[in-house]
Amino acid sequence: MSDTSPALPSLDEPRTEEDAGLLSPVRAGTPVEAVVADRAWLQAMLDAEAALARAQARLGTVPERAARIITDAARAERLDLRALSVAAREAANPVVGLVPAFTRVVAAVDEEAAEYVHRGSTSQDILDTAAMLVADRALRLILDSLGATAQALARLAGEHRDTVLPGRTLVLHAVPTTFGLKAAGWHRLVVDARDRLARVRESGLPVSLGGAAGTLAGYLEYAGPHAAGTDYARRLTEAFAEETGLACPVLPWHALRTPVADLAAALAFTTGALGKLAVDVQTLTRTEIGELTEPAVAGRGSSSAMPHKRNPVLATLIRSAALQVPALAGGLTQLMLGEDERSAGAWHAEWQPLRECLRLTGGAAWTARELAEGLQVHPRRMRENLELTGGQVVSERVTAVLAPRLGKAAARRLLTEAADRARRTGEPLAKALDELAATGLTAGELAGLCDPARYTGAAAALVDAALRDANQPPDKVI
Repeated sequence: MSDTSPALPSLDEPRTEEDAGLLSPVRAGTPVEAVVADRAWLQAMLDAEAALARAQARLGTVPERAARIITDAARAERLDLRALSVAAREAANPVVGLVPAFTRVVAAVDEEAAEYVHRGSTSQDILDTAAMLVADRALRLILDSLGATAQALARLAGEHRDTVLPGRTLVLHAVPTTFGLKAAGWHRLVVDARDRLARVRESGLPVSLGGAAGTLAGYLEYAGPHAAGTDYARRLTEAFAEETGLACPVLPWHALRTPVADLAAALAFTTGALGKLAVDVQTLTRTEIGELTEPAVAGRGSSSAMPHKRNPVLATLIRSAALQVPALAGGLTQLMLGEDERSAGAWHAEWQPLRECLRLTGGAAWTARELAEGLQVHPRRMRENLELTGGQVVSERVTAVLAPRLGKAAARRLLTEAADRARRTGEPLAKALDELAATGLTAGELAGLCDPARYTGAAAALVDAALRDANQPPDKVI
């Protein structure tokens, strides 16, 4: 039997294809893609090299002119990204190949300045610092999207403070609630996510500076007399942090992966918060429910086989990210179990899951903003759905009112009997109760008790409290 399958490309065959997001549409075309792409990581590594040279120049261990030349040369477009990627196979990380390639770029401008590239440093210092720079740039975009999403949800909560719809537990009608309260809940989750990510960005993204095994020995040796009798290691780390805009760690964190684990956890929570919004929208968009509709865009949500459909694609994209990021984040937490002062594999395994967490979360946040800002609410359909059970949705209320008259157990038995009767006959709960003639209430009183709009508890007050909280300055929000 002949093999007619296409030949696989050889490892030596150059590839120009990029990871365009074909299988990850939630982030395809969103701003976060650019700041976490391979070229962005390369630029972040070069930014780390340049910042290190400037920090050393501030302390007098690198000539200022050399630091300026290194900084000016640190441009990703001057290097062959694909060649660096292939070269990384020979050293298991991209910095080993980057350093000589970048040194040649600097040497083409000034050979003396090239002597100060990567001076005393190690691959992990540069790559970990680059990872934190990439994360910082991605979080800026994510936080912006979350802020806009929160504003849109707060507006929905205010506009629909008193819009009644069925509350659902275990997929069935429970008691009435308001859409304002539901939107306020989404808003709270988004604000919680924003606050967690903001804290990580403000203090949890540190530079990495430890040298070969976390002792900074190489930096001290190259510093020579400049390091004698001074706290050179601390001063260099502080200067490096100032040059990058990142936090200054207490200890080198080559083998102490708290920054990555914290970032992963905050990203997982963020997609979970957005995922809750997404699954609620999916549920309430169902044909038989119809209480919400995603923003209408021509051609969006169409089916390849069923022309009548307009699928809730925004919620679907968000949910897809929310299902992936926690698993990736769990893997990043597991990678805290790296051996010795640098792991042979655990460190290397972080890079791709971390990048994927950032771009999936960025895509989900960007998509959630569009969803929240354009979400269409259908109060009339909500009211129609409330009437599906003929008032049974307020059986809890009626039981509470009748318990002092009949006793708690008797009231519950009566409501159970009335609900069964209403289901069999299709008549409203109030009529079934009236016909059982055991309540001591008039037909009018029973009808009022069974009005779902009159049984929303503290929903309005809770919405008001949530909106007051949303209008507080960020440092006042708990």
